[in-house]
Amino acid sequence: MDTRYIFVTGGVTSSLGKGILASSLAKLLQARGYSVTIQKLDPYINVDPGTLNPYEHGECFVTDDGAETDLDLGHYERFLNIPTSQANNITTGRIYQTVISKERRGDYLGKTVQIIPHITDEIKRRIKLLGSKGKYDIVITEIGGTVGDIESLPYIETVRQLKWELGNKALVIHLTLVPFLSASGELKTKPTQHSVKQLLENGVQPDVLVLRTEHHIDENIRAKVALFTNVAIEAVVQSIDVPSIYEVPLKMLEEKLDVTVLKKLDLPVTDTTDLGAWNEFLSRLKNPEHTVNIALVGKYVELRDAYKSIAEALIHAGAANNTKVNIKWVHSETINPSSLEKKLANMHGILVAPGFGNRGIQGKILATRFARENNIPFFGICLGMQIAVVEFARNVLGLEGADSTEMEPLTPHPVIDLMNQQKEVIDLGGTMRLGAFDCRLIARKSNVFNAYNTLTIRERHRHRYEFNNFYLHQFEKAGMKAVGVNPETDLVEIIEIPAHRWFVGVQFHPEYRSTVLNPHPLFVDFIKNALV
Repeated sequence: MDTRYIFVTGGVTSSLGKGILASSLAKLLQARGYSVTIQKLDPYINVDPGTLNPYEHGECFVTDDGAETDLDLGHYERFLNIPTSQANNITTGRIYQTVISKERRGDYLGKTVQIIPHITDEIKRRIKLLGSKGKYDIVITEIGGTVGDIESLPYIETVRQLKWELGNKALVIHLTLVPFLSASGELKTKPTQHSVKQLLENGVQPDVLVLRTEHHIDENIRAKVALFTNVAIEAVVQSIDVPSIYEVPLKMLEEKLDVTVLKKLDLPVTDTTDLGAWNEFLSRLKNPEHTVNIALVGKYVELRDAYKSIAEALIHAGAANNTKVNIKWVHSETINPSSLEKKLANMHGILVAPGFGNRGIQGKILATRFARENNIPFFGICLGMQIAVVEFARNVLGLEGADSTEMEPLTPHPVIDLMNQQKEVIDLGGTMRLGAFDCRLIARKSNVFNAYNTLTIRERHRHRYEFNNFYLHQFEKAGMKAVGVNPETDLVEIIEIPAHRWFVGVQFHPEYRSTVLNPHPLFVDFIKNALV
């Protein structure tokens, strides 16, 4: 079967949820037996989000093959339960980098290099790459930003060309906002009309309109929108606000979005929709038997998207334990000796989040010590593990001034140090230890083995600094054990304090692997022990 292509564009305002819409549609198509993947086109000129401050763009998601990507790829994986790759995230920076490199090599044989056809041809090549491999029946492409943005124009032009070339093998879904004016008590369709008009000016006729709304849209409004946008009324779909993003697929099922899409793509509409496991997850999510309070300690908590995968992994783990997880977002810069107990009072577990740089580090160290000394379940991720090592070195081993060389290059006790292969690195983008690596669990008698129930695991990494094995014997003698190591380099990837109720630090990012149907075992075990 020839691969079909679906393009998801957005209008009126950003943050309407194009990624969730794309993921929800993909989930429904997958449930009907089609193989589906999703890719994101990001209009910024950065080659990837790896060097972007989380305040700028939220979390940087990492794939198995080591790509630093947009956080929407996390949604794609959590909904579809299949891994993404470098090919699933395309940026303007990467497009231009490729085209300019080709021009420098002389690949264009002296032609004048232009937006059309050279940039748009490269975008088309990247879009078709996933479909050309023959693995997928349908490729959904989400275009970042909103229609009318200058930086998005080459992508919209590419969509126009592909729709012309592919005919009924491609369609466009346009997501817009229908705002409710409380003063007049009305839903307003004019912003949607203008958004579609902008799309039409660029030569693209949407096939399906999805209207994001806080209030139900009646048939009169649908008919009005259909009339002014040249979209069939049955293809005008409501997307009403719901308490959980995981309810969106069911709302789209009610709206028959998947049926409309399959008919327009000239594909069979199969009778079976396998959403049993998804509905079971939602049932546990909505009807918890228990409640736990988890403190998420980080320095970007004002922008919760900076820890999106962690927050979602806690939700998955909570549902697996029939538990509602109340996340208390604790800014590490607000933690000091006088505020510590108040900030962490009534917490059943403490998670110290990843990050870079020394801002807020002392607060993270205090929170880690509080968890260790009060026997509160502790989960340290990436920098969180390194913080646990530094705290233990200072307060248990008595190594005064112990630190990470990232924070203090001249520390007398570099218990966390720059990895050897990183010492000659100058460029920052894409040069960390990135992607999935094997880890060998050393002991069966450990919390980590209880969680995984296997001795060999594979997890995704994103870091430059590592545990300094010179100090390993001192740590293990004092009670902090290395329970997971890389089999090739002996890099310590997991630490644990066996005498503690549940104290685990991991150098990798387990949150990247947690999905609705496969919640990550470490998060599940963390919540399970927080319940005790």
